[in-house]
Amino acid sequence: MRNYGSEYKRYQKQGTQKKNRASRNAARNILLKQGKVKKGDGKDVSHRNGNPRDNRTSNLAVKSKTANRSFRRTRNAKKLIRRS
Repeated sequence: MRNYGSEYKRYQKQGTQKKNRASRNAARNILLKQGKVKKGDGKDVSHRNGNPRDNRTSNLAVKSKTANRSFRRTRNAKKLIRRS
């Protein structure tokens, strides 16, 4: 069974993870103010380059939850960005 308390203590409590989470929330608020997303719409805000602290408007995109959470990852769990 998953122990959320110890998971928070080991990983999500770290300063860098708190900053990343705050930045993801800020990104959603940016697009909320622009009218691109709504509360409870079931959409995710995607960072195109995979950096959660890069909240430039050109780096943010609205995607469905399934599309945003199903991208391929590299061995070290980074987003695989295909360039053509």
